[in-house]
This record gives sequence, C-alpha cells and structure tokens, in this order.
Amino acid sequence: MRREVFFNALSHHAESPALNDGVHRWTYADLERQVQLWVDRLREFRADRVAYRLPNGCNWIALDLALLETGRVAVPIPEFFSLRQERHVLACSGVDTYVVEPHHDAQGFMPVANQPEFRILRNPASRFEPVHPGTAKITFTSGTTGEPKGVCLSAAHMLATAASIERSLGAVPGWRHLCALPLSLLLENVAGVYANLFSAHEIYAPPLSEIGVTGSSGLDVARFIAAQHRVRPHSIILVPQLLLALTAAAEFGVALPDAYRFVAVGGATVPVSLITRARRVGLPAFEGYGLTECGSVVALNLPNANRPGTVGRPLDNAAIDVVDGDIHVGGSTMLGYLGEAAAAPDRVATGDVGAFDADGYLRVLGRRRNNFITSFGRNVSPEWIEGELHAEFAIAGATVFGESMPRVAALIVGRGASDHAAVQAAIDAANARLPDYARVAVWRAVPTAEFVAAGCLTENGRPRRDVIVSRYSNLLNDMFSQIEEQFDATVRQA
Repeated sequence: MRREVFFNALSHHAESPALNDGVHRWTYADLERQVQLWVDRLREFRADRVAYRLPNGCNWIALDLALLETGRVAVPIPEFFSLRQERHVLACSGVDTYVVEPHHDAQGFMPVANQPEFRILRNPASRFEPVHPGTAKITFTSGTTGEPKGVCLSAAHMLATAASIERSLGAVPGWRHLCALPLSLLLENVAGVYANLFSAHEIYAPPLSEIGVTGSSGLDVARFIAAQHRVRPHSIILVPQLLLALTAAAEFGVALPDAYRFVAVGGATVPVSLITRARRVGLPAFEGYGLTECGSVVALNLPNANRPGTVGRPLDNAAIDVVDGDIHVGGSTMLGYLGEAAAAPDRVATGDVGAFDADGYLRVLGRRRNNFITSFGRNVSPEWIEGELHAEFAIAGATVFGESMPRVAALIVGRGASDHAAVQAAIDAANARLPDYARVAVWRAVPTAEFVAAGCLTENGRPRRDVIVSRYSNLLNDMFSQIEEQFDATVRQA
C-alpha cells in the first residue's frame, strides 16, 4: 500500500479525537500539524536516517509518522534496551540523527536542539551504511543473543498489514485503543497505531510507567488496573503475562472495566487455558501470531472467526503454508536483514512448527530448534509446557528441559513472595492440564535477580536456553539425576 493512501485517509478524519497521552490531546487535524512540525525539524537538521528513543506518547507517534511520510529511514529503539544494545544499534544502522529524552546522551552525538520533552542529537561522524532499497524502518529484535538484529521493512509492507487488520476488525465510531506495549515494538506500532489510525479510532498512549509497566517485564498490577478504569479501552494488545495479570486480578475479585471489545494477545505461547480463564471473567481475548520479519501480525482470531487453541486464520495480505510441519509465510515479508546483502526470500521459514485444521485455523506448536525428544520417543515443544506454567500466577518464569529423559525438569522463577508450596501448587495445576509425558516431575527455584543478571532472558523476556544451560549446568544435572533415580525406583517397584 502506498503511504499517500494512508495519509490521505488520516486527513479525512479532521476533528475526530486521535491521540491522548495524558498531557496532549490531539485531533486528527492536530496530529497532521504536529507531523508537519517534525517534518520541518528533520529538514532543518538535514536528517536522513533517524533513531528515536522516547517514552510512549504523542511525540513518539508524530515523529514516527513524519519519518514514514517523508521516506526517511526510521530506527526506533526500545527504552528497555541496555546501553550496550543502544550503542550497537546506533553503530550498525548508521543513523545521523537521534531523538531522545531531555536527560539522555549518546556517545559521539552532539545536541543541536533542546525542547522540554525531547532533545535532538546529531552524529557529525555518521557513516553511510547501505540498507535494502525501499527501507522505511529498521526494527531491531532482541532475539536469542545479546546483539539485536536489524530487520529492514518497507512502508508498503507495514501499511498493508495495518490495512488488513483494519479490514478484519472494521472501524467503529468512538473506539478507544490503549497502548500497553512499547510503541517501539512492531506489534504495537503497526497493529496498535497504524491500524487504529486507519479506522479513525482514538489512541491512548501514555508513558508506560504511568500505567504500571516498566522495563521489558516489570508490572505494577494495581497501577495497570487503575489505568484500565481510567481509559476504559475497547481494544488493547497484551503479551500473555499482562493478560494473566488482568485475569488473575478478576479471579481474585478485583473489578475490571466492562468496555473491552477486543483483547489481542500474542508475542509468546498462549495456553488455551489462559484464553478460557480470561473469557470466563469477561475479557474477550483473541490470540494472534506474527513475527518481525513478516511485518508483525500474519494470523489472528476475530470475534466472528475464533477458535481457541489456534492463532486464527491468515490475514488477507499474508500467505501461510505448512511444509513438513514448518510454518512458512509469504506475501508479507521483510526486505532483508541489516548488514546482509541478500534480499529476503519470497517466503520466510519462521522456524515455528504448526498445522492447519480443516477450517483453515493455524495452530502453532513451538520452535523447531527448541523441541526435545524424551527417552520414550515423545517429541515435545518446551514452549507448550512453559506456557501452561506461565498461566499460573505464582510463576513468573519457567524454562523446561527433557532431552533423552523419561520426565521433564523445570527451572522456576517465582512471582513476588510465592513460596515453595505456592509454586508446587501452581505446577500441580499446570500438570493437570498436560499429558503425562509433558508434566514437570522435578523443579528447582532460581532467584529472579540472579536469573536476570546472568543474562538468561532476552530483552523481551524469552529464555536464552544456551545461557541457562551454561549458567545452571550443575542444577540441571542434579535434576536429571533425580529424575533417573525416580524412574529407577519405579522400575524396581514394578
């Protein structure tokens, strides 16, 4: 889709409310004026490739749209990226301009403009770094290693995804969307902002700290729920842990607003038990599926086409095939990786294992490379088990292992003050939903601070399995020995 179509659509909404971040309240006409101010600033400072690390808010969106409209290369940097990751992104993307909060500095960049809400930095020694032709945005994924990887996306690609979501859900007058994820994440940027702007909806995008979300995984549940009542959103995009927080709060008797019409959930494995619990307390949760290399969402459950336990049917701009059990996506792919000359293939092998049912709903079964085979020959996806464990409130994190073992072992990070008994009860509840070969037989608790400090998680909270194995090899070997002893005892009793 051409960017002109998108911006012409925005201009038609004029006096309808567009953005609200708790400080600014802009109509679509106001937004258009603020975008033009950013276009003028970018021209004044001869900006060509622009990185921005700002909190969620109207300024983030206006700058992002100014870059999109003028064809400049945008490089959003998540606030939760470490200093090392920030330096890596700035160095490898070759940005000449960096927009940051007033107190923020960057090595090698010089301030050229200071405003109460942001400052503009320039890199006098910036080097031209080639990108794939047509690149509008370089979005960085934290991946499974410490060095983020840049994905080059075109404006047409991102806007086609947003338009497909808009066609699937439709425009509803008076609709409010609350941004609960960082705008720098492609999922919120495309599905949360672009799609809702297409529909002339109002977007609430306060700084995440004001709604109780900090870093990549911190959450103040009370503030998060208070924000829901303050905004009363019709739609929201959540990762599973945020959906669990709302669901558990409602199960504990905490009132939630009754305005929700569409609660999208994705970004990690979502157990069907969590979807069921959410719906039981009045949260209309719909699971979707996507990846950065494919421009965010490629499949989505919808109110009129929903099947829990699947990620829905493909959007109309994506062509999904399952080849020998592996999910491949076409029609919606990146231009290529930053720093790699080869263009992306027409179809992306996602690395995920899946299957379509008879009605065209896609089920994602886990990552091919993470699967393990038990000593009984069962092929198991660890994400499946971990998803069920994460659905229990006492468990903040879980990583399971079972290669060539008769039973499954787990390293558990407890939530808050959850003691051994609370975690065991949570594991028992998860095990009750799993077949015998996938149940956790032995587990060990690891301290949250130690687990994070050891680099065992990616910046978006996914386990770095190789790091975990190296850091906790003795603990894992101890659990494996216990499993073998348990199995040997069972054999002797037989």
